[in-house]
Amino acid sequence: MKVPVEPVSAIVMDIEGTTSSARHVYEVLFPYARAAMATWIEQHGDEPVTREAIAEVAEQLGVDSTNTAAIVAQLVQWIDDDVKAAPLKTLQGLIWQEGYARGELTSHMFDDVPPALRAWHEAGIPLVVYSSGSVAAQKALFANAPDGNLDVLISSNFDITTAGPKRERDSYVRIAQALGAAPEQLLFLSDIQDELDAARAAGWQVVGVLRDGETQATANVDPLISSFSELDLHAG
Repeated sequence: MKVPVEPVSAIVMDIEGTTSSARHVYEVLFPYARAAMATWIEQHGDEPVTREAIAEVAEQLGVDSTNTAAIVAQLVQWIDDDVKAAPLKTLQGLIWQEGYARGELTSHMFDDVPPALRAWHEAGIPLVVYSSGSVAAQKALFANAPDGNLDVLISSNFDITTAGPKRERDSYVRIAQALGAAPEQLLFLSDIQDELDAARAAGWQVVGVLRDGETQATANVDPLISSFSELDLHAG
């Protein structure tokens, strides 16, 4: 049964539990970054983006940025605790980019996602990704999808450094302003109820995503879908 949606000027999507399996993130991507973190900092510590991330961690810890052991230990602890810390997300994105480039990583997409994204793109609906993972990590994930490069279908990306935390209304206000779109013509797809509530509070349309096997999903909103194929969308 199709779920009708009012005309939209853009579709904004969460990743984990929405387009891609949370299990892939926790069982593949996080361990990969955890294992590579110390080596990455050792080899790339003088590069501007990595150096800035290291400085942010050092400032939070109250240690010197040369205290690599303490910084790596904190980053690893954040991975283990799934902390949405901006410097961690930046470094994870860089590590994953290299992993994809080396052929050591492949991404995951639910089977219904690639055909839906292609159909929506062909219908002229801009596609946007909003995730706590860095923009670099988002782009790498979609570019290395099993069905081919899906990043070419995405028109905009937002993360916690560019929009703000995903459970706060103001983050969705910022995204709407950045897209130059009326809030009521933006559709947000997510498996997390607090995120859906925040987007709805900003005036957005929301549809909850509740997929089989995604035990961390909390979406309990009307309408609720288990596949992108259930949406009946029209460009605004």
